[in-house]
Amino acid sequence: MFLKKVTAAGAFAGLMGTAAFAADCGPEGQSIRILASDFPAIHAVAGAAEANCASGAAEFTRNHTTEARQIMNAALTPNPAEYTSVIVANSTLTQLMNDGLVRPLNDLVEKYGQNIPENLLISIDGNIMAVAFMANSQHLFSRKDLLEKAGVAEVPSTYAEMIDAAKSIRDAGIMEYPVVMNMKTGWNVGESFNLAFMAHGGEFFKPGTAEPSVNSPAGVAALETLKGLVEYAHPDHLTQASNETQGLWEAGQAALGIMWGSRGAPILDDEGSTAEITSNTVLSAAPSVEEGGVPGATLWWDGFTIASNVSDEEAEATFAALASALNKEMVMANNDDAVWLLDGFTPGAAAEGVSATAKAGAKPYPMIPQIGLMHNALGAELADFLKGDESAEQALADVEAAYITAAKEAGFLQ
Repeated sequence: MFLKKVTAAGAFAGLMGTAAFAADCGPEGQSIRILASDFPAIHAVAGAAEANCASGAAEFTRNHTTEARQIMNAALTPNPAEYTSVIVANSTLTQLMNDGLVRPLNDLVEKYGQNIPENLLISIDGNIMAVAFMANSQHLFSRKDLLEKAGVAEVPSTYAEMIDAAKSIRDAGIMEYPVVMNMKTGWNVGESFNLAFMAHGGEFFKPGTAEPSVNSPAGVAALETLKGLVEYAHPDHLTQASNETQGLWEAGQAALGIMWGSRGAPILDDEGSTAEITSNTVLSAAPSVEEGGVPGATLWWDGFTIASNVSDEEAEATFAALASALNKEMVMANNDDAVWLLDGFTPGAAAEGVSATAKAGAKPYPMIPQIGLMHNALGAELADFLKGDESAEQALADVEAAYITAAKEAGFLQ
């Protein structure tokens, strides 16, 4: 079991590096099978790997799904694993490492990673476990035209200002439900709590332990903040994740949103929406509790791993293919799809929210092995509070009880 804290080889703000095209696709005649999330930047990387190296492979398959997080451990557990690589983020790397499902990449980096900067290599105790290629974070999306129409002079920078702006929009008869957030019951609800909790200065665990500490003043304050926001959210907000919130925004059914930075480019492009909406959409830092405070966001990196339960030849071919995708040409062709940590990236309008959030001091998502159990407990136990069926204190007590049960089963607590 992976019990140590995960650290990247370099601070988040220093991840910007260089990568160049690697023509070597590794051993031919191998099966390359990639599991990944479903958004444009991940399609760009996996698609470039396929374009570069599929011709020499026995097969090259890609499964882009919003359920990647839910299925990855089960898919990599058999031997051979269903996939040779999973494209992961901070939390999902620890999820896979806890079960020993991804392999160290040191030898593959030595052979195929000469053009991958050291600060993109995610290392744990000297073992390279992932290669990062992009940054992501949640931040605020605003419709400046609707704010102006409601008499709101500036884009909100705090939660209180965001709630006040939503109230002004409703009171002006412009929109009954102006707020969108990724609040789907499960992981998304847990992450929405994390954002507000970290902005309120909360700590998930007692220092130096795996004992929970979310049932605290910061935890109660975070839930009250969420309650204030969902007052102005669509009634079915507990069914909405990124695809749904993006769709509402592009349809003109939202004026304020806390969404992922990776949704910036598809929201700002000329597909699926109107010029009125795209030209008036402003991306800014995630709201904080107080002016100048810690943004309500978590900083993330996305990168690729290689499965443990595949042959060395498949592992080598998969690594070489994905490494070949991390080149300047791929970045330039997909510049606005992500905040790329690679040579050739020119920050544009779609990157402004992530950049502003990082500069304002947002914290990385905690990369400690038991955080997944806490996140699961939050996602499972907070819906009753958000529905008005129990108090914040009771909901957080339920979270801690569920976490303690899971943590004991996993060996994090006695």
